Amino acid sequence: MKERLFLAQNTKNKIDDGKTTWSSPSNIALVKYWGKRDKQIPENASVSFTLNNCKTITTLTYSKKEDNSTFSFDVFLDGNKQDDFKPKIETFFKRITSYLSFLKDFHFKIETENTFPHSSGIASSASGMSALSACLMAIDKELNPEMSADFILKKTSFLARLGSGSACRSLEGDLVVWGTHNSIPESTNLFGVKFPFNTHNNFKNYQDTILLVDKGEKQVSSTIGHNLMHNHPFAQQRFTQANQNLEKITEILQNGNLDEFIALVESEALTLHAMMMTSMPYFILMKPNTLEIINKIWAFRKATNSKVCFTLDAGANVHVLYPEKEKNTVLQFIKNELVAYCQNGHYICDNIGKGLEQL
Repeated sequence: MKERLFLAQNTKNKIDDGKTTWSSPSNIALVKYWGKRDKQIPENASVSFTLNNCKTITTLTYSKKEDNSTFSFDVFLDGNKQDDFKPKIETFFKRITSYLSFLKDFHFKIETENTFPHSSGIASSASGMSALSACLMAIDKELNPEMSADFILKKTSFLARLGSGSACRSLEGDLVVWGTHNSIPESTNLFGVKFPFNTHNNFKNYQDTILLVDKGEKQVSSTIGHNLMHNHPFAQQRFTQANQNLEKITEILQNGNLDEFIALVESEALTLHAMMMTSMPYFILMKPNTLEIINKIWAFRKATNSKVCFTLDAGANVHVLYPEKEKNTVLQFIKNELVAYCQNGHYICDNIGKGLEQL
């Protein structure tokens, strides 16, 4: 599918005002994407688990205005006006104007809330931009009611990608691939696609307990981190490795080999942070407690033969991944040994989810 198919069409209906609310989850990449080209095109393909409880809920209220020469919107997070969010939203609107013809016709009130700490490495931009894109596509659907559900899903993912790359992986469950890859039929750089193969029962309702090591704002944003891959000495080797790992995990997710899953997912997490530590300028998003948790997980796995493992996003927090049948045992381990390393003892119990939901 070519991006020109998503270009704005002449609208069939007219509307003056309205309101729509959507929730969209975050996701956690198993094979990471780090580095992108113009127009939010990834340098390598990635695959992620869609989460269930870590989500953004966005209400978009819109009203017709007379002057359609500029964008007009206000942004609220948890009821508080957030003018510092406006530049990012305006950049997003500029990128998608050719795909949504109505953006300058309305004043928008964007009210959003997260079920998890903002900007702490749980991909709030992914859930936020996918939820906002779903709201905008609800308006597009009202103006153009003949659009099919499949087309709406693809276009929503396409728009979300232009706001935040990984946002295009948050619309469906339980596994989503983004980026053109020979192992994944119909995969594309333009939007996320549902993992097309049957996953082994070992990965059904997989658990993700997120240990909040540091709930503060990251000192280096993901956008800056991605840009540092342009002149990175190991960039091309990393892109090749990621694409090879996606091919490997495609087999693992079908055959259910948990040991191979653990090795690949943990390697991907550490490689992501290795890219940060070897860029110029270099930076470290892990904290001392991140490493303490990783070592505790390794020791517990060796002592008990558990299939628990970790992954990391672009931040200090640790995603503890494990099969549903180990839920009680691993949660007890987390309470006994890992909570002490979390900020204020906070952690979030999550599991694989289904994606977007209209509220």
